[in-house]
Amino acid sequence: MQALGDTYTIPQENLDFCATIGQIAREKIAPRSAEIDEQAEYPWDVRKLLGEQDILGLPFPTEYGGTGTGTLMLNMAVEEIAKVDASCALILMVQELGTLPIQLFGSDELKERFLPKCATGEFSPAFALSEPEAGSDPAGMKTTAVRDGDEWVINGTKNWITNLGVADFYICFAVSDRETRRLTAFVVEADRPGFSVGKLEHKLGIRASPTGQPIFDDVRVPYANVIGEVGKGLSVALGTLERTRLGAAAQAVGIAQGATDYAVAYARERRQFGKAINEFQAIQFKLADMEIQTAAARELLYKACAMADQEHPQRAKYSSMAKVFASDTAMAVTVEAIQVLGGYGYVKEYPVERMMRDAKITQIYEGTNEIQRVVIARTLR
Repeated sequence: MQALGDTYTIPQENLDFCATIGQIAREKIAPRSAEIDEQAEYPWDVRKLLGEQDILGLPFPTEYGGTGTGTLMLNMAVEEIAKVDASCALILMVQELGTLPIQLFGSDELKERFLPKCATGEFSPAFALSEPEAGSDPAGMKTTAVRDGDEWVINGTKNWITNLGVADFYICFAVSDRETRRLTAFVVEADRPGFSVGKLEHKLGIRASPTGQPIFDDVRVPYANVIGEVGKGLSVALGTLERTRLGAAAQAVGIAQGATDYAVAYARERRQFGKAINEFQAIQFKLADMEIQTAAARELLYKACAMADQEHPQRAKYSSMAKVFASDTAMAVTVEAIQVLGGYGYVKEYPVERMMRDAKITQIYEGTNEIQRVVIARTLR
């Protein structure tokens, strides 16, 4: 991506790829969206499709089999998929979330071992930071890692972890020094003895993406599985999240645009009092505001993505701003989309009620919006 200052430009080849992704989403994913939400089952067929189309290669540099197209292109793709299905967009989002610690901080050996298989979609990762008593406050973490010769022994339970039971490996954060409460990040393969899949959550939205509690019971990993430096795990987590929260913002923008597009099409066809409801100013103003808010969220998202690609010194602040604004927009827009559809918006036969349910999580995960506002406020002192 070529960029000047804080502005961005989108190469034509990226726009073309994005258009192809949008077409795939509309033709292959959208017809399945209601079913996979209702069944709450992981869509293995969609993951296979995204791998075959090189879409799962978007988070990775070319040397590991990826597209090397950067953060902006990645999140444009997330947006396109989220327009029709937020759960399926999360498949791509977690490919970045669960591998960025390795990309940014991992050894060359870890990169070679895991990144190429993730770029093809053969492997899927998970990011295991949150715990039952440590959500927004990682300092409350209870999972521990104890050194034993050339190995580390990990014990604890994580919570709210995306891809539970699906992931081939987990990026696990654990307290490695009890006196200083310092954390270390580890790669834990799903087939290691002592690892098990605990409770799966029954969720309001993104129901086709499994979320729950991975359990680590005397799980042994080699020293080579340490990501970055021992005791520097919090830096690994924060360095990852300042980028990956852009995925939540992109997902939110996609949900908002999908809901707006559907409401516009519905209002064009739905007739009351002898004419289409889009001829009534009350509906026109709703649709106009939905489009305005979504467009504004997209511009902030794209700017923040460009700043991440440029390693801009204010990238963390802008990623937080994009995440807050886009997720709040997704929630507001989907509520209005339901209102435009009226009673039809409230039933599962139409997709906007699912979009509203999916939108809510974007205000919560990847760092709650309240935490993001704290991050932003600290830059203003």
